[in-house]
Amino acid sequence: MRLLPVLLFYATLFVSPGFPAAIRAETVARCGAGWLERVDGYPVLHVKGTPYEMGYQHGVLLKDHVRENSRYLLDVKGEQETLEWGPVRLKPRQLVELIIQTQKRFVPDWYLEEIRGVADGAGVPVADARLANFIPEMFHCSGFAVMNSATKDGTLYHGRVLDYAIDWRLQEHAVIIVAEPAGGIPFVNVTYAGFVGSVTGMNARHVSIGEMGGGGVGHWEGVPMACLVREVLQRAGTLDDAIRIFRDSPRTCQYFYVIADAKTNRAVGMEASWNAFFTIEPGQHHELLPKPAKDAVILSAGDRYDELARRIAADHGSFTAETAIRLMDRPVAMKSNLHNALFEPKSTRFWVANAGADLQPAAERPYQAFQLTDLLGRKPDPAAPEIPWTPTACPANGQR
Repeated sequence: MRLLPVLLFYATLFVSPGFPAAIRAETVARCGAGWLERVDGYPVLHVKGTPYEMGYQHGVLLKDHVRENSRYLLDVKGEQETLEWGPVRLKPRQLVELIIQTQKRFVPDWYLEEIRGVADGAGVPVADARLANFIPEMFHCSGFAVMNSATKDGTLYHGRVLDYAIDWRLQEHAVIIVAEPAGGIPFVNVTYAGFVGSVTGMNARHVSIGEMGGGGVGHWEGVPMACLVREVLQRAGTLDDAIRIFRDSPRTCQYFYVIADAKTNRAVGMEASWNAFFTIEPGQHHELLPKPAKDAVILSAGDRYDELARRIAADHGSFTAETAIRLMDRPVAMKSNLHNALFEPKSTRFWVANAGADLQPAAERPYQAFQLTDLLGRKPDPAAPEIPWTPTACPANGQR
């Protein structure tokens, strides 16, 4: 994004011992109720209002990143790569277009309105913004939650490993979005410029969520996975609310989730696929997860699952934020490790690491600390540049 004149100010985050407390933050620009800041260099986007308004703020304030991310995903990787779907070989763009058409009748209006706002704000075709937003239908990952007897003082920690194509350069457009949706629950979305949905997040009601992709490619007749995760973030006040959102919605492909709620110190693993729905309680045995641990949810596959289960068993009862982060080290994280996040939902603290531009996996990179309650309480510097709120392009009611 083009550098703009800024004023520097300092803030303090309440972070775990071993993490730096003093950070440098700068307001980059403002648009309406939205604003962009950099916290120790990490872009943090604040959006507020109706779906269209939040999307427009997103598009305007991250314009260059939205454009470049869309261009590279659709025009470069979208033409270079070839994906197999049964006997058919398709370019990613063709496959995503097929997914969009299949899911069209299941996608809620608010989701499309927010995507349209991003497109209008960034000045990209709405069709391209939609295509980019359906790419998360192909993500794959790992996750865990440890709590009660598994941790040093009973604190619940929720770890999320996102493994996905770091050569697609998404990490160059990493952003934390702090959203305050009209009529909804404020939340943080660990994401990328241009994406409206979520695969990693936590809300102000102390509920956190991350997903893991499985099989079932082609079963797209349902609500997009990233849209359902967003629904949880902005609507679920409890773990049971989150479970109901998935249970009561038409779903796609095979997806697994770890969902945690610090108000009750509960977490579950969950499969919510087109043809299956079940939850796995902490310590519960399942044929796909044969190494359970008390007060722990362990979700991964193959050797990565075995290693994650071994690490949790080895340090059971002693986990802190610093040691829970280490559970996500390689080889639990794959070489394609795009981002990792550790949530402490009770305090709303969280830590994020991203893959490097040199394709270094996120697990081998530094973590940066944040706190959602702190981010929600922050205000933009009134002296920072303001991008005009254009009534024609960004009407107050989010409609045209």
